[in-house]
Amino acid sequence: MILFGRRWVVLASLLFGAACGQPRVPSQVVPSTDEWRTFEGNWSPSGTRQTLDLGTNHRSSIFELTGSLLLIGDRGLGVGFQAQAIGLTDSLAGMQGRCVWTDERGDKVYSELKGEFVATGNQIVGTFLGGTGRYAEVTGEYSFQWRFIVESEDGAVSGRAVDLKGRARLGSAAAAPGGGHNQ
Repeated sequence: MILFGRRWVVLASLLFGAACGQPRVPSQVVPSTDEWRTFEGNWSPSGTRQTLDLGTNHRSSIFELTGSLLLIGDRGLGVGFQAQAIGLTDSLAGMQGRCVWTDERGDKVYSELKGEFVATGNQIVGTFLGGTGRYAEVTGEYSFQWRFIVESEDGAVSGRAVDLKGRARLGSAAAAPGGGHNQ
């Protein structure tokens, strides 16, 4: 009878120890910085445009646009950004510009824009040039078609990016503790 009691005490101690031990926390799955992250999005900016008439069927404009950029996708680049773009567009030479996406933490993604003359339906391609914080070593590209919504005589413009799609690869700064947030 005493032997049975000791076994019970030992069994109870083992069960109690297992129940009160440190809980197992599932390890977080951190995507590899080498993985491509695909995304789609919506960008609806507004801003200004100044245009020079350079002769028959030749116009050149500078533009500045700002607006909210929302992205979706598996392990995407991020969700919400404030996007600002500046550039030069020429009806004969095409468009070239720069864009900065700033997330809710202040981290930035830099990109170069190239494409056809900015007009409704024309294709624009962006190439990531790096950034700050967790985007310091970002690479990849994205594209969209431009649609004007408003074009006024005083230079005010607004539009939206249609079929915005891309892919990005984050660098080692994204995998650092705290996201590598330094600007």
